[in-house]
Amino acid sequence: MTTATLAGSTGLVGSHILSTLTTHPSITDIHAYARRSLPTTTQPGNKLHPIIDSDTTAWPTKFPSNASLFLSALGTTRAAAGGLAQQRKVDHDLPVSLARAAIANGCRTFVLISSAGSNANSWLAYPRMKGETEQAVSEMGFEHVVILRPGLIVGTREDKRPAEFALRKLAALTGSVANGFKDFWAQDAEVIARAAVGAGLMCASGKVEKKVWILEQSDIVRLGRTEWGKVSSTD
Repeated sequence: MTTATLAGSTGLVGSHILSTLTTHPSITDIHAYARRSLPTTTQPGNKLHPIIDSDTTAWPTKFPSNASLFLSALGTTRAAAGGLAQQRKVDHDLPVSLARAAIANGCRTFVLISSAGSNANSWLAYPRMKGETEQAVSEMGFEHVVILRPGLIVGTREDKRPAEFALRKLAALTGSVANGFKDFWAQDAEVIARAAVGAGLMCASGKVEKKVWILEQSDIVRLGRTEWGKVSSTD
């Protein structure tokens, strides 16, 4: 049985991770960071323990001491953040600070939702930032680091980015015809969430030998949909 901590619990992928954790029989307790109250529908019984604080710089000081699995679905856009420097605080600085706090509190497995094309040596700012985050957490000393690199994330959310909105609509349309049409370039948020939880639990239960396990888009689809029935029974 596993106690999990989640950061980014109100985002598109994070909200699906939270709902997956709450219904998974192997998860006994969930500590979920958020800047605002979580929906009551995600709080069955007393399994969920929200960590609510609008000041995200204080989050690392509140990391629970009993979590063996930490999942980060933190992320924003440059426009929403107000510039690259502010985006970096969410996509790089905060998950890295929380990872350090996780290590200090004895957490053994870290699952990071990253992005396709992440590369610490890229000339482009976004993939370089994501790659630097991956590199930083991979070198911290966790027993296992799982890095998911999804492509376009498909799901329902309020959107102020017309071009990306159109792409997600196209992905949803092709997926309604056949999932294979979109799986190589776009993945459903729920599928990504299930892959994250499943991979994390496989590591926590000793079923994975890799210290750093990178899941590309095809791996995400395999774990999060094709093999989910088998993966979800991991204890």
